[in-house]
Order: sequence, then structure tokens, then C-alpha cells
Amino acid sequence: MSAELLKGALVSFAPTFLVPVPNVIVFQYNPETLTHTWTQPQAAAPPAASGSAPPQTNNPMAVQGMPGESFSFTVAFDANDEIADGSAPTAAIAEVSGVYSRLAALEMLLYPAGGGTSGLLGAVSSALASALSGGSSGPTTTVPASTVPVVLFIWGPGRIVPVRLTGLTITEKLYNSTLSPTHAEAQLTLRVLTPAELDADSTDILSSLGSVAYNYTLSLRQALAVANLANAAESIIGMIPH
Repeated sequence: MSAELLKGALVSFAPTFLVPVPNVIVFQYNPETLTHTWTQPQAAAPPAASGSAPPQTNNPMAVQGMPGESFSFTVAFDANDEIADGSAPTAAIAEVSGVYSRLAALEMLLYPAGGGTSGLLGAVSSALASALSGGSSGPTTTVPASTVPVVLFIWGPGRIVPVRLTGLTITEKLYNSTLSPTHAEAQLTLRVLTPAELDADSTDILSSLGSVAYNYTLSLRQALAVANLANAAESIIGMIPH
């Protein structure tokens, strides 16, 4: 009996009036290829000289943080398979909106979390009203920066990392009678967030969980790298002339 096929997924939390609700986007079909890109972090800045002491030289091997890491892949969605499956409520949703509910969930990962827009509009309206009446606009209100939600990228039990969706290209191919797409492909680019970046954002419920996931995946990677020492030792023995 073959083992059950695990599917990749993206997990974020949608804000509600009561408690955040997890929004799980399970890949209907796993991508056939996945590009995992690494970039070297910036070199550490040389320390400043103090007083008359000779200037300190910078260590050329020093870096400022963890390496940059990103994933890119293409996932496909097809409403016909969901409709044929007949399982409620997904089949009923697929009959009406095709795969757009899944596409919309991906699109929302690019939008800022929270309701900062209404506060911004209120501040602008108040300032305009004060200016028109000739009065003082009062103390300046700092508008909080909008932040996009933290997302967990799950690719098997050994790779669970916090990411930010930085690129999304959707190609819609077929449509139903209401012009809702019934087949689509989405090209995603995900940038892995480091614990330092997650610690700077305490507003997202996934920030602390993302740090745990990052360290968990890193520990597994380190364990696998140590396991590779057995292969390295065998290779070295093979290179030694008898």
C-alpha cells in the first residue's frame, strides 16, 4: 500500500471581530518543480576607530545576518476535479466561482493586514476640515505603517518556514458561464523571513510561531548536514591511494 501523498500549503491568519481564523491554502496539485534560491548576506560594516587608536580592520568573513532565502514555483488549480468529487461545500463553491476562491486567497496575501485605511481616511478628512475652517490642525497624528501578513510555507514535515509573498502571477485559462476561471496557474515567489524580522513585528499572531518554524527547519537542516559527513568520509577514503 502506497503512502498518502502530502500536499504543500500556505497558512496565514485572517483577522476577524473575535479571534483570528487560520486561512489554509492547500495546493490542489503539488508543483512539479521548485526553485530554492540562496543569497549571501551583506558583509558587516567595519567598526569605527576610537580616539587615537589605530583603525580596526574589518573581518572579510563577517556578515550581518542569516543568508537570504526564497522559493519560486507554479501551482495549478482546476474546478472540474472539485465539482466531480462532489464533496460539500467546496463542490458547490467551485460550481459558482470556479477556482477564484483559491486565487482570491492567494491575492489577499499581498494586501496589508488590519483596517488602517479607515483611520487614514479619518485623519485626512479631519485635517481638510480644519484647514477649510481656518483653524489649527492640532497635534500631528502618526499613521501606522501597513504590514502584510506573515505566511507559513509548508513543504513536507521537514520544511516549514515563515515567508512573505513577494510575487504573484496568475494565468487564467478556462471560464464557466459566469466568466469565473475554472482552470488557472499561479506563479509564486516567497521570501523567507528571518527571526530578526519576525521579532520586529509583534502584531501578527504568526510572528512567534514563524520564529519557532524557522529554527525547527534550521535544526533539521543542520542535522542532515551532519549526516552527510558519513558520505564525505567515504569519499575521502576513496580518494586515498592504496
